[in-house]
Amino acid sequence: METVLVEDVLHRFLLERAGVRGVLVRLGAAWREVAGRADYPPALNALLGESLAASALLTGNIKLEGNLSIELKSSGPLRLLFTECSDQGRLRGLARWDGVLPAPLELEALPDAVMAITIGHAERGQRYQGLVDLRHAELGGALEGYFTQSEQLPARILLAADGEHAVGLMLQRLPGEGGRDGVQDEDAWPRIGHLVDTLGKQEMLATAPEELLYRLFHEESVRLFDPRPLAFGCSCTRERVESMLRSLGRAEVEAALEAREGEIEVTCEFCAQRYTFDRIDAEHLLSHSSVSAPGTAQ
Repeated sequence: METVLVEDVLHRFLLERAGVRGVLVRLGAAWREVAGRADYPPALNALLGESLAASALLTGNIKLEGNLSIELKSSGPLRLLFTECSDQGRLRGLARWDGVLPAPLELEALPDAVMAITIGHAERGQRYQGLVDLRHAELGGALEGYFTQSEQLPARILLAADGEHAVGLMLQRLPGEGGRDGVQDEDAWPRIGHLVDTLGKQEMLATAPEELLYRLFHEESVRLFDPRPLAFGCSCTRERVESMLRSLGRAEVEAALEAREGEIEVTCEFCAQRYTFDRIDAEHLLSHSSVSAPGTAQ
């Protein structure tokens, strides 16, 4: 079935001959919305785009309820990188840095770096978190290692991003699958790996999803499932900001009101939405603090 979606889309597919499942993500406007929020250095811009594509990519073969996020922290100039995809296909992300970033920007060289993948509902306390081994220069290699270690299932993950697009491709061997007609094909996974090795980042960025899959796997009986639309979207709400203010306590909220001439303004770092609270708003939310759980503006 022909589709008209060529960007901001997630495609799931199956290579029936090889017994391999895959996900392809191509971001356009959603990525540009995230990238345009700050003047990121080129190397960090590329890493943020790759991470945003990866956060969507990793939702492709799981039953997601809530959000999936990738978060990187280090003690070096790259302080934080965070990207997230919701179960509704809404994407957001940001990065913080201080000073001159190393060139090239390699994950394994970041001091005291920790990367986590978190899945679930933060508000409900239903979350799974796994740590990613960062003994790899690029994000794709680090995520491949994560799947091999956590799922004992090999994966190939390719990521690319420039100023216009961010693209991700993930392939996984199906457990217990051999290939066409149930006949074990020992060469299938290596064969797919060789095909993927021919794919460069520029080709990924320049090629529409269905054309890219055809170029790579036209001899592997590709079955393409219905595309899933993606878009920029933030999960911040006034209620979440109120929960964050409640968690600060009355003394801090009143001190903030005093310092800011009777009004508190909170701006979401992801979408720039502004939330303002005057003294009446603050008294109302503090008087209801016993029935609300702490949260954040994010």
